[in-house]
Amino acid sequence: MKKPTPTHAMTAKTRRNKKKRLPPGVPNPVDIHVGGRVRLRRTLLGLSQEKLGDAVGLTFQQIQKYERGANRIGASRLFQLSRILDVAISYFFEDLPAGLKTTEGQVAQGLRERDQKTLEPDPLARRETLELVRAYYKIADPKVRKRLFELTKSLANASSGN
Repeated sequence: MKKPTPTHAMTAKTRRNKKKRLPPGVPNPVDIHVGGRVRLRRTLLGLSQEKLGDAVGLTFQQIQKYERGANRIGASRLFQLSRILDVAISYFFEDLPAGLKTTEGQVAQGLRERDQKTLEPDPLARRETLELVRAYYKIADPKVRKRLFELTKSLANASSGN
């Protein structure tokens, strides 16, 4: 039996690895999650895509691509973003679904032939919620913030019939 040459072994290994990759043009779910976390923090801080782009030396279009997960954020850029957005690097990976942490999980999440649950949009990522939180924290007096918080809770309870 002939021993395979390193080229043969590399080709077989490459073929095995290609089976685990997402199809071209399909964003990696981890990149989508990280981009969403960039968007969430940017919006909470009241930064536009243009201002964030200026801070890191990119165009707002590049920031858009990062936030959609269309482009992967490299380690040095993620470090830079963590400094500008004043968060730990781990922030970008918080709440990452466990199935997305492995290559097999990424592929399983990306297969369209399987039935997938319809995901409800995260209410914390909605613009209205982010603007509300930003406005709330602009209230300097903690007593006024607490009163507003209590008022909001009572209105929510009254509208839900509790």
